[in-house]
Amino acid sequence: MSSMLESLAGQLLKDQLPEITQQLGADEKATGSALSAALPLLMGALARNASKPDGAESLIGALQKKHDGGVLDDLTAHLRQPDLDDGNGILRHMLGDRRGSVEQGISKTSGLDPAKVSKMLGMLAPVVMGALGKAAKKDNMDAGSLSGMLGKEHEEMKKAVPQMDVLGKLLDWDGDGEVASDMLGGVAKGMLGKIFGRGR
Repeated sequence: MSSMLESLAGQLLKDQLPEITQQLGADEKATGSALSAALPLLMGALARNASKPDGAESLIGALQKKHDGGVLDDLTAHLRQPDLDDGNGILRHMLGDRRGSVEQGISKTSGLDPAKVSKMLGMLAPVVMGALGKAAKKDNMDAGSLSGMLGKEHEEMKKAVPQMDVLGKLLDWDGDGEVASDMLGGVAKGMLGKIFGRGR
């Protein structure tokens, strides 16, 4: 699996899952399932956006201005007091008008209430951006190299977990589909299997 996603998923699913579950007031199994679906989906959305020159320029600008990876220095503190306004703003750029459908898909496949899925995504978005910003800062990336890295990351995800090949459909690449919870469930199980050595 791609190193950035694997590292981030390991931190959140192994180390921070109880904290996230507590903040959501949810069941831990449902929260873990929702997280394991949301992380690759958000990474896929970033890769999609960065595949366009203007999208890559906008993304590198946002990383340089605000998301340098500092959020990862004290992840627990962020999760306890998340900046949901920031997270929701990021999600508007990541998912656009697909957010509602994405939330419904994650909710159906995980059993987590849609309102809690929405809060979880708002908590996760700055963390995903922080991980990307940290990588971009470390390697002194520009828009082109960032786009290339995300494209490679996306391809590595698909090789490691074959179910991730459906991410394009989940994000409605063609603009005329629905987020399918059964496909999203396959992505979640594949991610959990890679992180824990088996499905949950």
